[in-house]
Amino acid sequence: MKKQVLVSGGAGYIGSHVTVELIAAGYDVVVADNMSNCDFTCFEGVKKITGRDDIPFVQIDCCDQDAVMKLFSDYRIDAVIHFAAFKAVGESVAEPIMYYKNNLVSFLNILEAAKTHGGCNVLFSSSATVYGEAENPPVTEESPRKPATSPYGNTKQICEDILTDVVKATTVYGQMQPGENCKGLIKGIALRYFNPIGAHPSALIGELPRGVPNNLVPFITQTAIGKRECLSIFGNDYPTPDGTCLRDYIDIVDLAKAHVAAVSRMVEGRMAESYEIYNIGTGRPVSVSELVNSFEKVNGVKVNHKFAPRRPGDVTAIWADPTRANKELGWKAERTVEQTLASAWAWEKHLAGK
Repeated sequence: MKKQVLVSGGAGYIGSHVTVELIAAGYDVVVADNMSNCDFTCFEGVKKITGRDDIPFVQIDCCDQDAVMKLFSDYRIDAVIHFAAFKAVGESVAEPIMYYKNNLVSFLNILEAAKTHGGCNVLFSSSATVYGEAENPPVTEESPRKPATSPYGNTKQICEDILTDVVKATTVYGQMQPGENCKGLIKGIALRYFNPIGAHPSALIGELPRGVPNNLVPFITQTAIGKRECLSIFGNDYPTPDGTCLRDYIDIVDLAKAHVAAVSRMVEGRMAESYEIYNIGTGRPVSVSELVNSFEKVNGVKVNHKFAPRRPGDVTAIWADPTRANKELGWKAERTVEQTLASAWAWEKHLAGK
């Protein structure tokens, strides 16, 4: 029998790409989403890419405990990948209550339902924001977690702590050994990924924010195609080579494949510990200005942009040391920034019918 994976927030940007790669790897997938920050464009694209019209979709809010419990009753869930969270750094600074309520309650409900219905493997969508202002990037999984610079980052730290405690409790009180399959218990992996960008090579799914984009690349593509008048680069006075922030930009398909590798490690009983953490990035820092310039060069278009004051919550420089993921998960980022930026532009043109 195929293993079945619940992807909460699965109709969104990362979730849709992960769903494609899970199905390609032979998993059955159940997608759950409340559609608060997406529409059905990407889910329909997933069906076209996979050739599957029968992918179960359940429209629920993961903050609704009863609905989550029913979901776990209706489907046999071997693993859950949790994406159902708000994710904009700047918005979290302005709306902290909204972020704490949604991001924490939704995850608690998933964990409680998983435990109540016999336990399963839980893959948490974490973030490099847990490292805060890293002193000496690249960061490893042993790098200290610094105080979060935003409520969004803090919710990731708190959820990691919650998962750590839940796994520890079920392991200790259930006398579960790390390599065993779950039987009423929780095993967990947190993937701390850096800056996902790009789109599927088919241009059938990609990042599709509602309203004004909070992330850099969709604002670049929307400006290039004429939806936005001008791109604002927040801060050109950081202590970096060109004054703009340094980030580790990871291709969305590479990122999705990391999730498949992590799920396989869990369901096949290959974990060395009952709770594991992995950085998912390229290990190559790229500045915001460099990314904009590369987009223009690769795609032969101009992006009207200007510098603006620093944005609250942004860190100066962060990039990954992905050695552990390379070794333990057998995963490595393969696509270049240039390929990724070309895919992002192809997706934007697809949306515009060009």
